[in-house]
Amino acid sequence: MKCFEASPSFLLLLLLIVLTGHEGEGFSTSNTESPSSRAASGSGELSDNNVLILDHLNINHEKGRHDWLKAFYVDFLQCALDPRKIENVASGKKTLWCNIGANQFHLPEGKPAAQVLDGVITLVYPDISKLMERLEAAKSSLEGSKFEVKSASGDGVLIMDPWGSVFNFLGGDASADLDSRGRQPGETSEGLAMRDLKIHVPVKSNLAGIGRFYERVLGAHVKDANEDSVTIQVGPSQTLTFQENSQTTIESHVDLRDEAADESEGRPMYLSNYGPHVSMYVKDLPSSYKRADALNLAYVNPRFKRRAYTLEEAVDDCMFRCLDIVDPDQVQNGPIIKLEHEVRSVVKRDGSKYKSCPFDEIPAGCTTL
Repeated sequence: MKCFEASPSFLLLLLLIVLTGHEGEGFSTSNTESPSSRAASGSGELSDNNVLILDHLNINHEKGRHDWLKAFYVDFLQCALDPRKIENVASGKKTLWCNIGANQFHLPEGKPAAQVLDGVITLVYPDISKLMERLEAAKSSLEGSKFEVKSASGDGVLIMDPWGSVFNFLGGDASADLDSRGRQPGETSEGLAMRDLKIHVPVKSNLAGIGRFYERVLGAHVKDANEDSVTIQVGPSQTLTFQENSQTTIESHVDLRDEAADESEGRPMYLSNYGPHVSMYVKDLPSSYKRADALNLAYVNPRFKRRAYTLEEAVDDCMFRCLDIVDPDQVQNGPIIKLEHEVRSVVKRDGSKYKSCPFDEIPAGCTTL
């Protein structure tokens, strides 16, 4: 029997077929498995996802407008006031924390203006009709603000808050949308969860690089990616989406100010950021810090009291921050987008649960030094 002899042209064709078969795997951190193939079905739970929950969004309200703050978040959204900041309700100033299931809004006073999120906040409610029944009362309480219904359909309702941030309201079910791992303290909110936080990025952003940042630095999986967005899994049923927008710049989400900070000699100096920030809990904070620090991404915001300059301080404080989202493969190109992250540990140095973590029990795999 005559053996088959492959011609050079046939070998070239075979090589092209093999290479073509690997297109579209730009987010993969291994040679054999793409993030999309790791995404779980149903609830989206990923047992090896280092990010467990995006627990809060910190966004400033207009100084002196606690009336609008309460009219929107408490009376209209029916968020639960967190008892840890309840004393500020009576004083009518400073920060309020407003809870929705296991998630929160941290709402400090602006300097003096409110922040407007360049993106969309998606909340899930068991019955949107109840929300809409409060609409007229909200319009009256928020007269003179930017509060308005932008659109309403069977798919949900888009509403602008008093200062211009956009909220998307979807119907849901408590059995599927409430986080079974726990909730924030205080009374029960009407809303079930913050299902997605959409952050706008400039057109033609390096979306693959954003995916690699979350996979390789914070250990979160890419759930979905297309030509103008990338979605990160940050909880069993929760996502963080980056969507291209023609009006967005790299610094749209930051408000950096050079403020005098009382720091020890020899400490690096950082600009204070008064832009919004996201907070998320991770299983393994030390490893996340080491990966961020290796890329020179660890950041200290002098605006806040807890300032982790080193790994040891990050472990003691159960948190560290980063500001720049970069492509680990192209760090020299600088930030793709600036968005402050507060990365929190579920566990303290002694292995006990960190007091602010909303989970009832410590999830499996949580570790520290």
